[in-house]
Amino acid sequence: MAVNGDKVSGEESASDRPVRVYADGIFDLFHFGHARAIEQAKKSFPNTYLLVGCCNDEITNKFKGKTVMTESERYESLRHCKWVDEVIPDAPWVLTTEFIDKHRIDYVAHDALPCFFGFLQVKSIGKFKETKRTEGISTSDIIMRIVKDYNQYVLRNLDRGYSREELGEKRLRVNMRLKKLQEKVKEQQEKIQTVAKTAGMHHNEWVENADRWVAGFLEMFEEGCHKMGTAIRDGIQHRILRQESEENRRMLLNGLTNAEDEDISSEDEFAQGEETFHDDEDSLNVSNKENETVKK
Repeated sequence: MAVNGDKVSGEESASDRPVRVYADGIFDLFHFGHARAIEQAKKSFPNTYLLVGCCNDEITNKFKGKTVMTESERYESLRHCKWVDEVIPDAPWVLTTEFIDKHRIDYVAHDALPCFFGFLQVKSIGKFKETKRTEGISTSDIIMRIVKDYNQYVLRNLDRGYSREELGEKRLRVNMRLKKLQEKVKEQQEKIQTVAKTAGMHHNEWVENADRWVAGFLEMFEEGCHKMGTAIRDGIQHRILRQESEENRRMLLNGLTNAEDEDISSEDEFAQGEETFHDDEDSLNVSNKENETVKK
């Protein structure tokens, strides 16, 4: 059988043999994103036989990480999808020519971002059919939701009858503390968002009124500088006047002191003169008395 483009050539095409399309994956926590990818693969051709390969736990844990569902649970989930005609367990991580030939695969369906090197070979021989991912849903997103709200799910299961031992009592206590911490963090985040929103409003207000505010600021700054200059000038003049006043007061005090000194000197001279006068008068009286005595 030869493959050319989307048409299957050869004798079997005349008999409307179904086109065997292969899709694979991990399919952990099987969700509608998985189902849509499988549906696209199934509808690649009017008559499609869809084989879906699923990797086992060992190879998945090695290359991608721990799964929530076991390999048996993942296989069974695929068997209950109406678009799947056949499930291939233990699918290889890297697609090989031997695997394609063994299962008589005509095309391989996958999204445009294949996660293993086998798709390069499939593309090179023209056996690749592209499917589209469903945005907003993935196994990783679902796990992240559970991790984020872990404490709520723990309390939910406690209400449903699960024991603390089954949920891990020590871990439960720790996560109860974490819940309180998360509530505080959430509260702080809300405050930060409020501040950021307010800051954004202030930013918009600034953009709208920047020119007017800048002009007003410059006007106030100029007026302030003028007032400051006036205050400095008045202060200097006040200091000069005060210094002059102190000098005048000092000179006046010196003048009064000199005048008092002169008055004191005059009084002393007057007292000395008066004393001399009295002394002369006493001498004259003594002399008169002596003359009278002589006359007698």
